[in-house]
Amino acid sequence: MTAFICVTCGTQYSESETPPARCPICEDERQYIGPNGQQWTHMTRLQADHHNVIKPLEPGLTGIGTHPSFAIGQRALLVQTDAGNVLWDCISLLDDPTTAAVKALGGIDAIAISHPHYYAAMIDWAHAFDAPIYLHACERKWVLRPDDAVQFWEGEERELFGGLHLLRLGGHYGGGQVLHWPAGANGKGALLSGDIVQVVADKRYVSFMYSYPNLIPLPAAIVERIAAKLDPVSFDRIYGAWWERMIDRDGHAAVQRSATRYVRALNGEVGSLPDQLAATSRA
Repeated sequence: MTAFICVTCGTQYSESETPPARCPICEDERQYIGPNGQQWTHMTRLQADHHNVIKPLEPGLTGIGTHPSFAIGQRALLVQTDAGNVLWDCISLLDDPTTAAVKALGGIDAIAISHPHYYAAMIDWAHAFDAPIYLHACERKWVLRPDDAVQFWEGEERELFGGLHLLRLGGHYGGGQVLHWPAGANGKGALLSGDIVQVVADKRYVSFMYSYPNLIPLPAAIVERIAAKLDPVSFDRIYGAWWERMIDRDGHAAVQRSATRYVRALNGEVGSLPDQLAATSRA
């Protein structure tokens, strides 16, 4: 029996003798089936030609990412506190060197994941470190390898330990959550956002989408709701889902100005859009 892993999204499925017939996460309109059709791998095969890169990002925060890049290519984050460590988001590869390195950093006391695209091999990680996984209950149907390690929570906020807490923002997924780390950024606070709040190329801004690969935007009301939920939260730094996706400072203001710009764009009020709309109306 093998726990097969989808090559396109990196999700690991319950053990079976043959690969699943389909990947519902990739069939969903927020994702896609790869150009070569549905393909599968498994942990042993991944371990043979991939390895994990582990590097410190700031005191108390370590990044863990797979090389060469696999599936969506996100990296996980290990947050260390005096009360325990949290693995934020997850990746598909877990091997002996990674396990040893994480144990040397104090292990993992809890796992929390922003949304289903990063569930990856979360059950293998949970079993290796005897850690519970905290997911928002809205995403229950996307857990395709059910396990007692998964703990669903409801509502808008869930306190963990060491000052860490989860906030449900919705947007990309209804149960999309972010992790607030008040001690991050030298005590100015950090937001670990996956791509629920997406750090973009212009580091003065973030963005919000229903589907990133298929470029489906979110309605203005949902973007405004996300900005309102984050307005009272104190953070200076934002860590997105990939190594280079990080806003080093002024993160709180970046979210608010980005939400304003996003809504204005939907209304045709930024850049050359007013001129284009006027020309369209005259045509």
